[in-house]
Amino acid sequence: MSLRDEILEQPAAVRRQLGASSAPLDAVGRRVRDHGIESVVIAARGTSDHAAIYGQYLLGVRNRLSVGLAAPSVISLYDVEPRLERSLVIGISQSGASPDIVAVVAAARRQGAPTLAITNDPTSPLASAAEVTLALEAGPERAVAATKTYTTSLVALARLSVALDPVSAEESTAMAGLPDAMAQALTADDAAAAAARDLAGADRCLVLGRGFEYATAREWALKLKELARVFADPYSAADFLHGPVALVEPGVPALAVAPAGPTSPGLLEILADLQGAGADSVVVSDDPAALALGRHALALPADIPEWLRPVVSILPAQLLAYHLTRARGLDPDAPRGLAKVTRTF
Repeated sequence: MSLRDEILEQPAAVRRQLGASSAPLDAVGRRVRDHGIESVVIAARGTSDHAAIYGQYLLGVRNRLSVGLAAPSVISLYDVEPRLERSLVIGISQSGASPDIVAVVAAARRQGAPTLAITNDPTSPLASAAEVTLALEAGPERAVAATKTYTTSLVALARLSVALDPVSAEESTAMAGLPDAMAQALTADDAAAAAARDLAGADRCLVLGRGFEYATAREWALKLKELARVFADPYSAADFLHGPVALVEPGVPALAVAPAGPTSPGLLEILADLQGAGADSVVVSDDPAALALGRHALALPADIPEWLRPVVSILPAQLLAYHLTRARGLDPDAPRGLAKVTRTF
């Protein structure tokens, strides 16, 4: 199965995750409530780390939990175990094989903390290290660049959030409708291909997002780096104004994830400034005002709750990365220097 096939398979993969047993998440929810857990630590690398950033916003905003991202090297290189016994500790890894992520979860479990592994391999070392495992149900992911294990990781975290604090009927309907919304987002394929043709000569670009979509900006930039070999710098739209805005100039494209919501006013202002500075821009949004400010517009379906939207907004970004890779004469199924399973210590 090719990278393109796996991009297009994501609605089906997410449907499988949504239909998976809730028993593991219910068990985690009971542990969190019974032990008065008020903080979460998430350990991950690469694409999974971007899912962790989404989890940081999701569990912080929706569940009012204090969420930190682990520094696995503290344990794996410095041989020091932070005090984790009062936290829910989550390890996210598509392969479940990276020793440093396993080390964080194993240390937390030794201390008596509730631990959850989110992985596509329920027989992996990470799954063995954790008290509870939630399988991604993504199916085999053969492409080196992760796509469907990313979106299923997001949905796994969304399901965890729901297990901790139930959703309204309206939110439940929106969650069940994610596969259909994803299929609609994939209709941006032709627009993504057109944008890629325009960007093919650019060797660097800026990628912007904020709030829940900061994770999307980070993941979009990673796909551009590993597939198209573009020096893509991701920024929170807020951090962008604290110095990196000086990088804006004609010839340096700016890619933005700018949907309607609390982050919209600031992003609209930045997009208008980018337009005035002559920077080519590609905008992923469900907001007509934002789409109008981009040279290329990749439209999202409307009316997706903000906390679920990153599951959908990454799809046009993946399509653009795929088409840009081909437009630059590269093979998206054979990215240079990468392996499917990366083991860091």
